[in-house]
This record gives sequence, structure tokens and C-alpha cells, in this order.
Amino acid sequence: MYMWFFICIIGVIAVIPLHFLSVEHLKLQEKYGKEKGIKIGEIYGLISGWGFFMFWMGLWVSPQVRFTIPILQHVSVIIPIVNFSIPLLHMIICSSFLVPGAWLGIMGVKETTLKVAETHRTEKIVDTGVYSIVRHPQYLGGLLAHVGISFLLSAWYSLLVSPLMILLVYLISRKEEEELIKEFSKEYEDYKKRVPMLLPKFKK
Repeated sequence: MYMWFFICIIGVIAVIPLHFLSVEHLKLQEKYGKEKGIKIGEIYGLISGWGFFMFWMGLWVSPQVRFTIPILQHVSVIIPIVNFSIPLLHMIICSSFLVPGAWLGIMGVKETTLKVAETHRTEKIVDTGVYSIVRHPQYLGGLLAHVGISFLLSAWYSLLVSPLMILLVYLISRKEEEELIKEFSKEYEDYKKRVPMLLPKFKK
């Protein structure tokens, strides 16, 4: 029953090395030449990016133990289109995570373009919009959406592996930043000083 869940866990971990390779733009260009290096990096980025997302999504929908918070558990929201019942409290918690998570993800792609999001390659440092809030809005959005969807589907194992997903996202973000510093040096260092990585600063 739980085989697919564990396959997805192995999958999200297995694509990390390829993701790391995809952001080593300077090393790839030095090894293969500028044009070929860029192309190889983009291919690595597409495979690792979509692979990571598909395996992550698999954590939500894989067969697993379902849970219900013992508050308002008899009050449900029914979605007639798919004949699916969601505990009201789960729906409230889901919305509080999923809505801001989706907003961060969509606005992040809007600021950088879908191509940059897919290939992990940018020509300039973007520090406007959601990128003035955190340096990795799409990853923060993904983590928030992960918690929200886990509650939406009452997916217990998916919720339990949230710390693992936070760790993986942190490692990916740190690797990307190491490479961005090599490419943009002081410009990115200054950006890092102004904007937090994943946790927004709440001004007084």
C-alpha cells in the first residue's frame, strides 16, 4: 500500500544531485563551451525541476494513512464534482497555507518567467515583487502548499515528511545561492543582506 509513497520519497532525494548540476552554469560552460554548457544546464534543470515537482506531488496523492483532527470532525465540506468530503477544520487550515503558497509560486514565476523557473538559469538578479520579501518565493510557496494539501487530503505521511521537504528545499536554495554568488558576486551578496532566504521579516 505504501510502496508509491516511499518511491516518491526516494525520487525527490534522487533528483537533488541533478538539480545541483543544473545550477553550476559556469562549470558547465567551462567544460562544454558556452552554448553547449547553457543547453546542457537547461536540460538538467528541466528534468530535475519537473522530476522534483512530480515526486513531491506524489507524496500528497500516494496511498497512506489518513488523519482527522478531533475538532469539528463531524462537520465536512463536500466537493460534489469528485464526491470528496473534507473535514471543515482541515479545509480552514488548508486554505491558510495553500492560498499564500499558491500566490507566492505564481507571483514568483511572473517575476522571473516560466523559462527561468524551469531551467534554473537567470540573466539578472530579480529583487522586485515577491523577491523583495524572500529570496526563494517559489520554494516557500511550495512548502506552504505542501502543508495545505496534506491537510486537504488528510495525508498523514505527507505531513510527517514536511521536515524532510524543508531540509531539501534549504539545501537546494543554498546551492543555488552559492552558484549565483559566483555569477553575480557583490550584486547577489548585497541582495542576500537585504532579503531573507525563506522566512520573511515582519516589519514593526
